[in-house]
Amino acid sequence: MKEEKFSIKARINSFKYAWNGLKILFVFEHNARIHALAAFLVVVLSWVLKISSLEWLAVVGAIAMVFIAELVNSSIEKMADVISPGPNKNIARVKDLAAAAVLVAAIFAVIVFGVIFFPKMF
Repeated sequence: MKEEKFSIKARINSFKYAWNGLKILFVFEHNARIHALAAFLVVVLSWVLKISSLEWLAVVGAIAMVFIAELVNSSIEKMADVISPGPNKNIARVKDLAAAAVLVAAIFAVIVFGVIFFPKMF
């Protein structure tokens, strides 16, 4: 395999693939839109309640974790559908594991929300 020469232009151009991935996520993955709405509401609440810098870090980290898990889950699902379009017990397990990653990230985000916001709201 021939090694490519480093190119700033190629690195900059690679961003368009990443942006396209985000576009695909929000256009085609319904759960991502639900996550985006929840994230928007949490950011607004964070701003209204004037949370600390460390609390912002936890909130943004939790939001990022959910989106990263959703991106990986969606990628695995699409790839698995190409590799094995029909029913396949092993592919189903892989998809379930990827979906579980999103669930774990979402549960973590809810815990972060509770720890930061419940004391401020009640």
